[in-house]
Amino acid sequence: MVKSNKCVAAALAAAVLMAGLYGCQKQEGPMERAGKQVDKAADKAGQQIEKAGEKIQDTAKGDKK
Repeated sequence: MVKSNKCVAAALAAAVLMAGLYGCQKQEGPMERAGKQVDKAADKAGQQIEKAGEKIQDTAKGDKK
């Protein structure tokens, strides 16, 4: 009986802890969303620059795609 009470108490304590941690999650603000958009734009620009560089190298070698 005492052992089952300890298990119930431990499960209840774990549930309370998990609920507390879930409630503390930080919400994403407008600056974070803007930052993510800037990151995506920079990644896209980097990919385009890399493609352009590859085309320049191919042209310099005489290969055409």
